[in-house]
Amino acid sequence: MMKAMAKYVIGAIVIILIALSGYYAWQAFGTAALPSPTPSAVPTMSTYATSTFSIQYPSNFTLDESYTYDQFEGKPIAGVSFTIPASAAEGTNLSSNTYIAVEWLPRAKNCTGDIYIVPNVKAFELTVGTTTYSVATTTGAAAGNIYEEQVYALIGSKPCTAVRYLLHSTNIGNYEPGTVQEFDRTTLLESFNEVRDSLILSQ
Repeated sequence: MMKAMAKYVIGAIVIILIALSGYYAWQAFGTAALPSPTPSAVPTMSTYATSTFSIQYPSNFTLDESYTYDQFEGKPIAGVSFTIPASAAEGTNLSSNTYIAVEWLPRAKNCTGDIYIVPNVKAFELTVGTTTYSVATTTGAAAGNIYEEQVYALIGSKPCTAVRYLLHSTNIGNYEPGTVQEFDRTTLLESFNEVRDSLILSQ
């Protein structure tokens, strides 16, 4: 009787040891075999430089060196623009012609943001790090389209140099619910701010 009980006890102990060995082996090797998550792709940055400034922008933005701002009748403003990729607007109410630009007015006597905006607006100062901007903003709407502009002029720069954000979107209320997603304005502005803050004047 005692021998039979001993056999059962030994057998139970062996089974427990095998189970524990399998568990620890799975902990040590099983999880290591799982594929690690693929990190989300982060756009690389490109550098655009002239004799007067340099700036960094996401490589998937489209560079246009022939850009001019033409909303002032008969007085185009020269510059260079960086347009968002079409994929950034896909499925949202953001238009793919949204861009950030560097512009300059060589004859400006006082470098302020309001001289880059067509409507009569009042500029205000904004300090980011060691840089102080003269900022002017405006928002307009027409035929279901919304145009938001923000201009950051670098006070004291010669030629007067400014960074313009142009956000073109459509009224989200004009779409059937669930068919179009409202664009992430915060993320877009953070991306534009990063480009703006990389601007370095050569003179």
